Amino acid sequence: MEQMQTPLLVYDGDCAFCAYRVRYWERLTGAAVRYEPYQEVVGRYPDISMEDPRQSLQWITPEGERYRGAAAAIRVLAAGGRPAPQFCYRHLPGCAVLAEAWYHFIDRHRAGAGTIARLLWGRERYPVEYHTVSWLFLRVLGLIYLAAFGSFGLQITGLIGSQGILPLQEDLQTLLAEYGYDAWWLFPSVFWLDAGDPMLKAVCLAGLVASMLLVGNILTRLMLPLLFVFYLSLVYAGQVFMSFQWDFLLLEAGFLAIFLPYGSVVIIWLFHWLLFRLRFLSGTAKLLSGDESWAGFTALNYYFETQPLPHAGAWVAHQLPEWLLRAGVGGVFFVELIVPFLVFLPRRPRLFAAWATILMQLLIMLTSNHNFFNLLTIALCLLLFDDRGLQWLRIDRLKAAARSTLPAPGRIASATAAVLAVLIVTSSLSMMWVTFTRGPLPALNEPVVRALVQWHIINNYHVFPTITTQRPEIVMEGSVDGVHWQAYRFRHKPGDPEQLPAVVIPHQPRLDWQMWFAALSPPFTRTSYFMHGFMQRLLEGSPDVLALLEYNPFPEQPPEYVRARLELYRFASPAERSASGNWWVNRPAGMYLPPATLEMLRSVAAPDM
Repeated sequence: MEQMQTPLLVYDGDCAFCAYRVRYWERLTGAAVRYEPYQEVVGRYPDISMEDPRQSLQWITPEGERYRGAAAAIRVLAAGGRPAPQFCYRHLPGCAVLAEAWYHFIDRHRAGAGTIARLLWGRERYPVEYHTVSWLFLRVLGLIYLAAFGSFGLQITGLIGSQGILPLQEDLQTLLAEYGYDAWWLFPSVFWLDAGDPMLKAVCLAGLVASMLLVGNILTRLMLPLLFVFYLSLVYAGQVFMSFQWDFLLLEAGFLAIFLPYGSVVIIWLFHWLLFRLRFLSGTAKLLSGDESWAGFTALNYYFETQPLPHAGAWVAHQLPEWLLRAGVGGVFFVELIVPFLVFLPRRPRLFAAWATILMQLLIMLTSNHNFFNLLTIALCLLLFDDRGLQWLRIDRLKAAARSTLPAPGRIASATAAVLAVLIVTSSLSMMWVTFTRGPLPALNEPVVRALVQWHIINNYHVFPTITTQRPEIVMEGSVDGVHWQAYRFRHKPGDPEQLPAVVIPHQPRLDWQMWFAALSPPFTRTSYFMHGFMQRLLEGSPDVLALLEYNPFPEQPPEYVRARLELYRFASPAERSASGNWWVNRPAGMYLPPATLEMLRSVAAPDM
């Protein structure tokens, strides 16, 4: 028997499936393993029988040791940098038995296995690499961070500044009085150091600079944790104005991204797990809510008209025939309940999941203003692709930059990724258990779950579990004498029926959004308690708050009274729009908050939520 310098894998050269599998392994292992069909080696290795290789693979080491079947296959994978199967085979009880049984089942059905393999991976199978995709994802994430910091920075003093609707300094004092210094851990934020207006602006500016550096691939490993800390600080500082699921999603994605430059494929899998939870939980929330419009497939009959900030595309979609709208609801359930499971399958179904999800996000953007939410979901879909899927871009410099900045993971990076995977998966499964059973968190890992939730490292998602069938809008009015009233006009929420609903993606006008929630709930509840501060600032004539509005009917001095009325809005039909030129039809629906003066508001403590 000739002397070998590298291990030899002997396989059946007449088996199409065996050849398909070996071509993949050759790409995986390179020169670390030699592959030869038994038809060519039996003369050189007389002790290899004609039957054995036909029935199973044979792995022959340079020292002459031999392994067959699954034992041979896992050694090939280990030689190609996939040690996990070999570890499980050796150390997990029952794993070796199951692996051999599975191998021999496949071996007996090679033709069918070959057909399935081509359906799942394509004509040829290639080792999966994520260097270019990861590099590109981080650049896109930087752009989304840039939009998020820029959008909130334009509004921050009006929302939470010293003369804003919900001053942050007062909120921090309340938290400190209630929780003591535990508040620093329970509500993590750099603003515990300073919550003045200059600091608010400085953090937003620092976030913008860090975002641009991330986009430019400058100090990436430093910028990612800084961006997470800055945005986490804004989420807690923003109170009700920053309590949206996309803010939490950006934090969870941003936290995982901190570990992405260190090269572990486990982090890629955790991104897949995040995307699965986002989509699947959104679908199950619709079922668990018991909402009649989702159950009756009529949700889209109302959604385009009653969503928070529609634009002109929503008006067009609202005119679609009912059969198409019902089919759209079916498409939503398919994409949110079935497609998410495909993200864990091999390449072809995974790519289908990516494109199906991207298509849905694009359709939402064509009909809705959901700031950066849909863009972030599309960015997460990038990681369902692999480097081979981006070959058509032909960006050689990008590929070179990706390989230089995203090296193979070291032991510390791999171990850290493994620990993160255990913590995140077990904790998020516990949260899903609570969602489905409506019971308490499992006691086994409750402290860990609460800590991860506190820092928004894991979150629960439930996008539009219910659909409102009417659109109440709050009309803010002021008066000098309590008799004659003039309306304030918001920048983006429906007001003037003639005003074209504008596209504002990726910007989120936070006050306009919160007014939508307030109109759907009684005054001064969890989603509407900000109205006390809003009305007070209008009576004080706060420049920061008035800057959030499009039109102030009292430019010279503030009014003596403010009130909030309700009006019901609906989209104008094509005939109504043709006749009047209006996009909306509105009618009075009663009083939301009665007239109040500045003295009245100051004498009543603001609701504490």
